[in-house]
Amino acid sequence: MEWYEAGALLLGLVLVLLALGMPVFLAFLVANSVGVILFMGGLQGLAQLVSNGTISISSFLLVPVPLFILMGELFFHTGLGTRVFDAFDRLLGRVPGRLSYLAVASGTLFATLSGSSIASGAMMGSILVPEMVRRGYSSRLSFGPILGSGGLAMIIPPSALAVLLGSLAQINIGALLIAGLLPGLVLSVMYGLVIFIQVKLDPSAAPPYDVEDVSLRAKLIGVATGILPMFFVVAVVIGVIITGIATPSESGAAGVLGVLILAACFRSLTWEAFSKSVYGTLRVTCVVFIIIVGSGTFSQIMAFTGAASGVIDVVAELDMSATLILLAMFAILLILGMFLDQISQMMLTLPVFMPLATLLGFDPIWFGVIVLVAMEMSLITPPFGMLLFVMMGAGPRGTTLSEVALAGLPYLGCGVALLLLLILLPDLALYMPRLIE
Repeated sequence: MEWYEAGALLLGLVLVLLALGMPVFLAFLVANSVGVILFMGGLQGLAQLVSNGTISISSFLLVPVPLFILMGELFFHTGLGTRVFDAFDRLLGRVPGRLSYLAVASGTLFATLSGSSIASGAMMGSILVPEMVRRGYSSRLSFGPILGSGGLAMIIPPSALAVLLGSLAQINIGALLIAGLLPGLVLSVMYGLVIFIQVKLDPSAAPPYDVEDVSLRAKLIGVATGILPMFFVVAVVIGVIITGIATPSESGAAGVLGVLILAACFRSLTWEAFSKSVYGTLRVTCVVFIIIVGSGTFSQIMAFTGAASGVIDVVAELDMSATLILLAMFAILLILGMFLDQISQMMLTLPVFMPLATLLGFDPIWFGVIVLVAMEMSLITPPFGMLLFVMMGAGPRGTTLSEVALAGLPYLGCGVALLLLLILLPDLALYMPRLIE
């Protein structure tokens, strides 16, 4: 069987099973079973399937993931998240579309505290979407800002995905983490501009409502007690990595400790909050790891059949400039993101993309940021972007996938604009790492 036939068979099988409503991990498990039977030695290949699944989640590189998720859970259950919302809410006052701006502002800060896009998106969705719906906000101003800002956790440090990318691609993890800071903030500003334009074009999409006047003193107190302390955690997590004091895994533990200290200082650290945080972390981590087991093995089968390298080799052999090849790699990541999770995308493409990037003379840190931007966008690319399903769960009953996907389109456009900026201005990603050399 040719590589394109094998790839079409496996991808088609997953798509059909998902279309029939089968859970993601089961769809991958069925496709994996068919794949190993056909291409990896028949029934004996099933033993290899189990072994590959175990290996995919037993890597020490994945340790920061549950730690960063625990940071986000503690941040939410201890009430620290509410303090951030309240502080930003006071600052925004009567600004039209204030809840959408609130989603972007708080989502940007959450990205630095959770390190997990899914956790950040789920947290903001559960808090803000019901209030937006109650206030009569349109779906594009309810779902869109959360879809966009939820993905910032992949770019803005500390990012669990950046840690994994740096480890797999042999990129300096500390430099890669700090390199995402400026691009992430630029992307956040773009999201704010999108909201501003949407509200200007259609004021009814964000109906105004009465807001209590807040004095300047109260606003400053809110910033001092609700926002600034959170940067303490950010400084701890990023600082220990940059200075070389701790590994990414240890920095995740330091971040958890920082959130616990803040919660204790605000007298909101209760046994109930702690137990809920641990339970939430366990639940989300199990879901993530189950998907990694299925999709990680799937990527190995795709690589074994030659389907993965076949697609990439076709692009690499084309007579194109370095920029066009970069855009082609970016497009491949977006296409794969429609069907695979981010870890599987990296496992599938990095073995070919990184040597190709080196051959073309790309700075590895800069290229790593490009990959993270593509991963961030793939979270909201239909039909299977993971944040799309998170928002469907947070929305009112009857919310459709197409409704959520359309709300996310302008924010995909912002990702494309950031890509062009990074190509035209590489220092946007490289300026911060140079400061710590």
